[in-house]
Amino acid sequence: MMPLHSKVFGEGFPFIILHGFLGMGDNWKTLGKRFSELGYQIHLVDQRNHGRSYHTEAFDYELLVSDLKAYCAHYNLEKCVLLGHSMGGKTAMLFAALYPELVYKLIIADIAPRFYPVHHDAILEGLSALDFTTIKSRAQADTQLSSFIPEFGIRQFLLKNLYWISPGQLDLRLNLKALKNNVSEVGEALPSHLKIEIPTLFLKGDKSEYIGQEDEKQISAQFPNAQVVTISNAGHWLHAENPKDFYAAVTYFLD
Repeated sequence: MMPLHSKVFGEGFPFIILHGFLGMGDNWKTLGKRFSELGYQIHLVDQRNHGRSYHTEAFDYELLVSDLKAYCAHYNLEKCVLLGHSMGGKTAMLFAALYPELVYKLIIADIAPRFYPVHHDAILEGLSALDFTTIKSRAQADTQLSSFIPEFGIRQFLLKNLYWISPGQLDLRLNLKALKNNVSEVGEALPSHLKIEIPTLFLKGDKSEYIGQEDEKQISAQFPNAQVVTISNAGHWLHAENPKDFYAAVTYFLD
């Protein structure tokens, strides 16, 4: 199998960034560029069934971790900084637990190791309802999507998946069918027996409910060398909503 699709830029210590559910590496371009200026080689990775990476019917964290392991082998990455947001954070946690020798420092953005119930129903329904026989522009797609997803910012994030498969014919880069069939996998917990000793930074948005006080107890138990930092004026997409403070927290941790 081909390695995962990625954009690699900058020179220095490898720094891998994993996007969240229904996202892609490109979502991290602006912050990635800033991190590269600190002397890192940035890898903006598209996880399986997302972006330009391969599509398969199967989808779970064990597969996402094995994809990342193969990616590191392909690029001869012996150690890296690993940052993951939401679903990407879950991939990053399991990867660090199974291959601690490959991870120098771990950064987890707005997700805890616990189980999360399925909560993407409206989004998946909206994306499935997009009719590309009639939609001929991003604006038309946005209008169709708005009856399912009222939040403009979330629609803009999702519509980054739009692309022209041929002149006049739009489609989504996502493997929507596989992601819908396996959506319950996205909320899976990090197995509770796993302990990760690697220095870890958990970042949570002050307006997000993904990491609560109980979650912080579990984080301390499974990540004895973790710190939890709150990013102000930010929800679940904290890196997009407050990139300045997000960048500052990450660079402070890496120093």
